[in-house]
Amino acid sequence: MTTRRQATRLLVAAAALSAGVGVVHAQAAKPVELLNVSYDPTRELYVEFNAAFAKYWKAKTGQDVTVKQSHGGSGKQARSIIDGLDADVATLGLGGDTDALHENGNLVPKDWQKRLPHNSSPYTSTIILAVREGNPKGIKDWDDLIKPGIKVITPNPKTSGGARWNYLAAWEFAKRKYGSEAKAKEFVKKLYDNVPILDTGARGSTITFAQRNQGDVLIAWENEAYLLEKEFSTKFDVVYPSISVLAEPAVTIVDKNVDKKGTRAVAQAYLEYLYTDEGQDIIGKNFYRPTSPKYQAKYAKQFPKLNLFTIDQGFGGWTKAAKDHFADGASFDQIYTKK
Repeated sequence: MTTRRQATRLLVAAAALSAGVGVVHAQAAKPVELLNVSYDPTRELYVEFNAAFAKYWKAKTGQDVTVKQSHGGSGKQARSIIDGLDADVATLGLGGDTDALHENGNLVPKDWQKRLPHNSSPYTSTIILAVREGNPKGIKDWDDLIKPGIKVITPNPKTSGGARWNYLAAWEFAKRKYGSEAKAKEFVKKLYDNVPILDTGARGSTITFAQRNQGDVLIAWENEAYLLEKEFSTKFDVVYPSISVLAEPAVTIVDKNVDKKGTRAVAQAYLEYLYTDEGQDIIGKNFYRPTSPKYQAKYAKQFPKLNLFTIDQGFGGWTKAAKDHFADGASFDQIYTKK
């Protein structure tokens, strides 16, 4: 039998629970804003993806989400996050730049790459050569880039993740063709002797090549090359070299920031959505290579099969590659003479 005092307590508890539920719903309905700090060539990809995710999240939770984008050279973007840019997610050009978020301020855990499928890489890409329409200089492979009079456009590997992929792809080609690290270093020096300007990021180099009409060949992300004709009026040809690198851009939530801002749940869902059917389809439409077999098959005609090596295979991983080639005083500093 319930006493009057017990009944009163039950009513109070029910009212408190109801109020609590109301608070939860009010919180869920409150709009949320995310900041995605990314590298240069992902602008178009994330414009389309952000709109799709916002629609999905609204239907699932009733909450409005706005995703702001920040783009630049991958290394430079990593430094901006380390210096205080309030990124909820980092979708940088290479894992080594994301590792720096752990090494400088413990913004992400050391094992961040294990938290999502495919080592937290929802898409891959590679490095190709874009040339003027009709390929007037007859560019066919990496060794054509060291010929006298060929002007090569590529960004600065000190600030651009894409530039590091470019550099290492050329180095591995030369190492395999000419048989030694010393020969590879000599080859890459000749290549950079043909580079008239180093932009800070991949998109800057694309503008230099396509809009400012400088250079004979652009070393570029595959997706960036396919956007040339879409974004610029000039026609270009794409040359696939005999060997290139499997580029695996990785994504992560920035733990310190999402916990401070209370955005962990939506930021995590945002990255997980990259792996869904809709996310993978958007990835393929924007000329990145999907990781889903279903969408690899859908976009197979768009992406030729290539002879690709990984950074682990060619250089023993990003930590070693960065130390050997891009640290102060390492191989790039040794071979590059500022114009």
